[in-house]
Amino acid sequence: MLRFLTAILFTLGLTLSAAAQTTGDTAEPDRAQTGGATTLEDILARQRGEKVDNSYRSENTGQGNVEGLLGQFGPSGVASDSDVYRQLRYGSADVTVSSNGPADSVLIQDGGMWWWAFRTGPLREYGTYILGGMLAIIILFFLLRGRIRIDGDKTGRTVTRFNSFERFGHWLFAGSFLILGITGLLTLYGRDFLIPLFGKEGFATIAQACKWLHNNLAWAFMLGLIIVTLNWIAHNIPNRTDLKWLAAGGGLFTKGSHPPARKFNAGQKIIFWSCILLGISISLSGLSLLFPFELPMFAKTFAIANSTGIPQMFGLNLPVQMSPQEEMQYAQVWHVMVAYVFIAIIIAHIYLGSVGMEGAFDAMGTGEVEEQWAREHHSLWLEEVHEKEAGKAATSPAE
Repeated sequence: MLRFLTAILFTLGLTLSAAAQTTGDTAEPDRAQTGGATTLEDILARQRGEKVDNSYRSENTGQGNVEGLLGQFGPSGVASDSDVYRQLRYGSADVTVSSNGPADSVLIQDGGMWWWAFRTGPLREYGTYILGGMLAIIILFFLLRGRIRIDGDKTGRTVTRFNSFERFGHWLFAGSFLILGITGLLTLYGRDFLIPLFGKEGFATIAQACKWLHNNLAWAFMLGLIIVTLNWIAHNIPNRTDLKWLAAGGGLFTKGSHPPARKFNAGQKIIFWSCILLGISISLSGLSLLFPFELPMFAKTFAIANSTGIPQMFGLNLPVQMSPQEEMQYAQVWHVMVAYVFIAIIIAHIYLGSVGMEGAFDAMGTGEVEEQWAREHHSLWLEEVHEKEAGKAATSPAE
């Protein structure tokens, strides 16, 4: 009976204690029993997403009460490890660090949690929407429009559209990008389906191979970017003809509609400049990742952006002081964000340049295109080609 009454009183005590805690959520937790350290209430409040006053930690970093610690000297002197870490976290530590590298002086950097949460959460989620949305648009376009075929009668004659060096630059750029895109996506999504298929050891081997390919083919991608830029930048300057092409939707949505265009139409120019700008951006962030801590870009960039006042208009105050690790985290996030947009654009380009349009692949396959195809899609360029041929014929000596 005594045990039964004791159990009832114990249960009643716990109930009253819980009720007292519930009614006093806004009160400062009593840290007397923990010696001023974190309490269970602090931990539960953080888990609930509530704001916790950290002054009990930031103002209690072991700088006082030295008399009580005398005689307890150890590797940390009169401060415990917890005291030292609190001093480092809240910037009150008086330490000297022997540094041999740009990141060696950083003893604590807890910014990796937001990076991991963003990378595995919103970044991957919205990136998937971008790629899935582009695929859905292409499938819908194919179902409604079908393959864009040559409307007129084929002549049986071909015109040289791209020479061998132009095609080399294109395929170097495009081929390396495809492998970089595939290896990058495997790095992001591979754990979800490769581990169930091949196990952790198999996934580790695949991931290591992807890393090696991604790091080394980056140089081929950047070389291809330079070649493509030098080959075609002069042909991709916007002009008034592009406005007419855009107004007609490029003839993509109406059969028999063929707005005039030079060597590159407005749609191809948009693809070109997207590739150049995104290619430069992803190359810079890639170089920062290839050479860790050597090419910081974001702190200075954010400082310039803050000086314009634009971020503040959106409620943002971009950080201008970062540890080397934070620079790498921002570089990796930016690298993936640009990659998602880049891959989506290239998916559309691949479709129109292959199954989406009859005769388009020949331009980069053999370099020769059917004359009627050129007349329908690049009529102004075909006229220029015929004028040059006529001029050469007129100036060449008669046999």
